[in-house]
Amino acid sequence: MLTILKVLCIATYLVGAAVGLGLLPESLSFVRTIAMLLLAGHVIEAVLAFRYIKRHPGPLAVSLVLTLLFGFLHWWPYRRREKEAAVASTYQG
Repeated sequence: MLTILKVLCIATYLVGAAVGLGLLPESLSFVRTIAMLLLAGHVIEAVLAFRYIKRHPGPLAVSLVLTLLFGFLHWWPYRRREKEAAVASTYQG
């Protein structure tokens, strides 16, 4: 399911960029608007979820780019792991 949502994010960005570059008809300009709104939302999300974004095992810049592309689809698993670890440590002692 996550893979399908990630593909839809990428497709939205690609179609929006193609409309912006004049490669697709202007009748699809709503997709460009959706892509810009999606990107703006992901920028805000990157600020709010930074504590989870920096848990990515690779470089921070890569994690930020992935968050800008996919939003919570990228950082949510790190949040979930942190919550699970907190619950496990509560039971251990």
